[in-house]
Amino acid sequence: MTIHVEGLVAIAVFYLLILFVGIWAAWKNKHSGEAEGTDRSETIMVGGRDIGLFVGGFTMTATWVGGGYINGTAEYVYLPDYGLAWAQAPFGYALSLVVGGLFFAKPMRSRGYVTMLDPFQQLYGKRMGGLLFIPALMGEIFWSAAILSALGATLSVIVDINIKMSVVISALIAIFYTLVGGLYSVAYTDVVQLFCIFVGLWISVPFALSNAAVSDITVTAVKTVYQSPWRGSVKKEDTWIWIDNFCLLMLGGIPWQVYFQRVLSASSATYAQVLSFLAAFGCLVMAVPSVLIGAIGASTDWNQTSYGGLSPKDKEEADMILPIVLQHLCPPFVSFFGLGAVSAAVMSSADSSILSASSMFARNVYQLAFRQSASDREIVWVMRITIFVFGGLATMMALVTGTVYGLWYLSSDLVYVIIFPQLLSVLFVKGTNTYGSVAAYLFGLVLRIGGGEPYLQLPPFIYYPGWTTEQRKHHITGDMEEIVIQKFPFKTVSMLASFVGNFVFSYLAKYLFESGKISHKYDFLDAVVSSRSGEIMDKTTLVTRGNNIGLSELAPVKPRLSVTLAAAFTRRDTLPEETVEEEEEESSPDFSHNEK
Repeated sequence: MTIHVEGLVAIAVFYLLILFVGIWAAWKNKHSGEAEGTDRSETIMVGGRDIGLFVGGFTMTATWVGGGYINGTAEYVYLPDYGLAWAQAPFGYALSLVVGGLFFAKPMRSRGYVTMLDPFQQLYGKRMGGLLFIPALMGEIFWSAAILSALGATLSVIVDINIKMSVVISALIAIFYTLVGGLYSVAYTDVVQLFCIFVGLWISVPFALSNAAVSDITVTAVKTVYQSPWRGSVKKEDTWIWIDNFCLLMLGGIPWQVYFQRVLSASSATYAQVLSFLAAFGCLVMAVPSVLIGAIGASTDWNQTSYGGLSPKDKEEADMILPIVLQHLCPPFVSFFGLGAVSAAVMSSADSSILSASSMFARNVYQLAFRQSASDREIVWVMRITIFVFGGLATMMALVTGTVYGLWYLSSDLVYVIIFPQLLSVLFVKGTNTYGSVAAYLFGLVLRIGGGEPYLQLPPFIYYPGWTTEQRKHHITGDMEEIVIQKFPFKTVSMLASFVGNFVFSYLAKYLFESGKISHKYDFLDAVVSSRSGEIMDKTTLVTRGNNIGLSELAPVKPRLSVTLAAAFTRRDTLPEETVEEEEEESSPDFSHNEK
């Protein structure tokens, strides 16, 4: 394959456009929030909390519609014996946004949090917040690495350029405009990127459908022509696996900082809900061209194309079916538009994940756990450094790690089984405390890791009911190996066990300490005795007296956009007297009332 000059020019123009929009957004909003006295660090993390419906809807949709989303959807529709029935991401993530909008967006936004980890640190303490940061960080970094890795492979299919160079350039551009403008740059570039994805893929579909090598996709959906029907089916013995994976997408897609960063940047709690619903619709719409491209791949006689010989599935290139269809079934200028779409999808996800990881570290680890007295300027510089560090780490993993997708699968599972049940508890269950949180963390971790991860060659030490073995070729070495397949929905069961464990151990610890069964001096987490029963039962109380997060450390929230801070906490003695008097005059309802 020779270097396509037109392709390189198209990529260069697209990257320059994205870079220009990112810098323009940073310049346009450089003074945002100053009039209301908002810290610069908060502006970088959640904008000025003034993201409107248009930009907000685009950026929240782009959070899900990434390189993995459009490539993965096309891949599963194309794969024999899987098909559309197993392409769960579009419906799973759309429902995730609907559930998030119905139940999680309003309480998180109305309380004026800055990151997803804020409620955990307020209730369970700074140390527990640091523990929960680990799976959240792993998910963001491994996801960025996985999609950057996919970008390099995709570019190599269409344009013969150095894979490593393309990954590094893409990552550097995303890191640069994220460094300059924070959430504003990410949000505004998402508008351009999502538009490019939509136009690029939809332009490609008619050309691919009209190719002489492609059969009628309505026929191949139900009849075997070149391979089994792309409509797909779910075998009876795989029903629980299908349900387990769907629950992981639907519920496990909620507890991600990339989602709550958009929720918390909305101009009101109601807007946060509307943005979630708009993004759910956007995810379904953006999945349509990927589904069609997967169906086209399954309906093609590849012997009649320039791809030649064996089909992509026989060459074990099914994961690249989208760029292969663009390259071999479309004219060159069309494939370059599609290439821009794939690049846009990758960058729109990578910049969001990098910003999310740096936001959580700067606020929940550096500021609240180690440097409560840190100045706003110091926090801004910590964010800039970590954006560069986390972006560099994801890029390095994309270049040198062959199991990056396996790492992301495992980390996303940990987000589901560890963070989601804790988020449920901290928002909706009264009475949980740090002891229950620690127990839930361990339950989820052990039960998930115990099930193994074939992609990482991690053998199980817990054999759930219905397990079986299967011979598979290793994706890197090519050697045949025997792996254990868990037919039991152990991921969802692990999540439920974690949730129940939090509730049970919280009340057990409370009973043991308050009844005197265990001496008060052993309450080493200061989660029960020193916090008093009345306070620990209120989930809006800062429970750990030795590790309290003072209200001065929380972001100021404009009353017109959310419930004021004086109404958010029962520890009113931590507020200035004049603030308490003002709140009493306004008779603001407390959170226990709002949540009902």
